[in-house]
Amino acid sequence: MEKKVQAGTNAVWAGEKEYLVHGATQVPVVLSVAYNYDDMDEWYDVAIGKKKGHIYGRNTNPTVQSFEDKVKILEGAEAATSFSTGMAAISNTLATFLLPGDRIVSIKDTYGGTNKIFTEFLPRQQIDVVLCETGDHEQIEKELLNGCKILYLETPTNPTVKITDIKRMAKAGKAAGALVIVDNTFGTPINQNPLALGVDLVIHSATKFLGGHADALGGVVCGAEELVEKIYHYREINGATMDPMAAYLTLRGMKTLHLRVREQSHNAMELAKYLQTKDLVEDVYYPGLPTHPNHDIAKEQMKGFGGMLSFSVKGGVDTVRELLPKLKYAHRAANLGAVETTVGPARTTSHVECTPEERAAVGIPEGLIRVSCGIEAIEDIIEDFSLAFKHVEAGLQV
Repeated sequence: MEKKVQAGTNAVWAGEKEYLVHGATQVPVVLSVAYNYDDMDEWYDVAIGKKKGHIYGRNTNPTVQSFEDKVKILEGAEAATSFSTGMAAISNTLATFLLPGDRIVSIKDTYGGTNKIFTEFLPRQQIDVVLCETGDHEQIEKELLNGCKILYLETPTNPTVKITDIKRMAKAGKAAGALVIVDNTFGTPINQNPLALGVDLVIHSATKFLGGHADALGGVVCGAEELVEKIYHYREINGATMDPMAAYLTLRGMKTLHLRVREQSHNAMELAKYLQTKDLVEDVYYPGLPTHPNHDIAKEQMKGFGGMLSFSVKGGVDTVRELLPKLKYAHRAANLGAVETTVGPARTTSHVECTPEERAAVGIPEGLIRVSCGIEAIEDIIEDFSLAFKHVEAGLQV
């Protein structure tokens, strides 16, 4: 039996060989909008999907397809299809399967944009949305018994990195006849593979860890071919197509995915432990800490705990205003998953779309800071935070 190829090797090699041309070692950026056929019957066969090929850029593209194939292999899926952004992947996937009168069960702690879909847009379409307490598996299971078209999970969550037991929820969702979807953006295919735990579909914002360099937007969903074909059909008509240059940049970024995620996970763990020692810090949220309420679940379903953490500070927004500008090796920006450390409060990053009251309702204090750890030397990052804390502490003593 052929030995299983490891994720690190697939991150470099998977999904590329078919698209290499002229002896090149890298997948080219194909910018053509349309593709020529001299044989009219062959053109027709490609157009109706009977034969492999490309006809128009809104439908498929060789560079984009190489990216899709790489994610598909890393997640152990039958198929994958891509989108212009992560939110396009989420919204198109939900729109593919939900109809007026349907019921969706999810958790309260999803990314702010996803939460807006649940609280603002889906109810307009007469879709019943039930948001359960994140981590309350019994409540989710109870709601599933009342009927459910989709069970939608995000684990770890953005920004408080809460954990849901994927295997347990996938089993409960399937028993209720629901389609089970997991946003695996924070998990990454390196640290977590939800399909192997029983999930139907996995979604990524490729803008984040997959690309890893904060220079390309994209999204992707993967799973069973039958399901992905339906999502692809919705996307090809509605037009949220991934750009070939973005696909190329993300492909290039994914070659170092396993190295980046390993270093980011290490840095996040060390920074989380350091933050626990600071008097100015109220709480530290990181699934790798034994103090995390679902640490044991995370340890069971994740190979690594990821590069994302968050912490809340005493003094709320006033402390945030003083602390963050003093960091030398961190971008204060609304992004995550890049090689550089990036920080920001939820009020201007993950949940900027929400009101303070809406953030408070899901347990996000105004003094919460999200940290996306980069690949810098952790000694320098901790020293950077230490100097920033000293500045704030000195100001409090004046």
